[in-house]
Amino acid sequence: MVSTAAANLWNRAAPLASEPTSPPTRPAEPCDAELIRASLAVPNEFAGVFDRHADEIHAYVVRRLDLNQADDVTAETFHVAFRKRRRYDLTRPDARPWLYGIAANLIAGYRRAEVRRLKAIARVHHDVDVHEEERSVERASAAAMRPALAGAIARLTAAERELLFLVAWADLTYEEAAEALKIPVGTVRSRLHRTRAKLRRRLDLPQEPTS
Repeated sequence: MVSTAAANLWNRAAPLASEPTSPPTRPAEPCDAELIRASLAVPNEFAGVFDRHADEIHAYVVRRLDLNQADDVTAETFHVAFRKRRRYDLTRPDARPWLYGIAANLIAGYRRAEVRRLKAIARVHHDVDVHEEERSVERASAAAMRPALAGAIARLTAAERELLFLVAWADLTYEEAAEALKIPVGTVRSRLHRTRAKLRRRLDLPQEPTS
């Protein structure tokens, strides 16, 4: 749940409407690019981007940091997005990769806290069979993260960890992750392959077959 402080970024009054005599035709919702374009003339239109994506961004950040930090990062993500909205590429209808990229830059400021959290999970003793650990690698889920996996992820570079989480937790495609991180899609593919291989080696899991 996004904090009250974050939600109050966009405090809009809902206009009263007279009760229609017949069911109205529901207009198509504008895409993110259309909302951002409209916000250049009417700033409050950017609230639609916040309403659409704030909970998702917050859920992602809270999996990586603690709740209070997630509230702050989510609020700042949309502050930064609002300030930089004139630079947004309006040919891209979906703003999610752009927003995740902003959030990733802000999370970087909490890198030490994130690594400490992962190392703390790694210190918890928990017996698990190799097959369950392998499934955890595939989904890299916070709810299912095992101590050994947390320790292995803590030893990744910041760039490796960021890409892994954007794909595994934010469900971004390779193309969307490339857009978020401002790197080529080929780099996304090769880096993610190396990262998964590194995790498997550290967890003593069989390597993925190469085609």
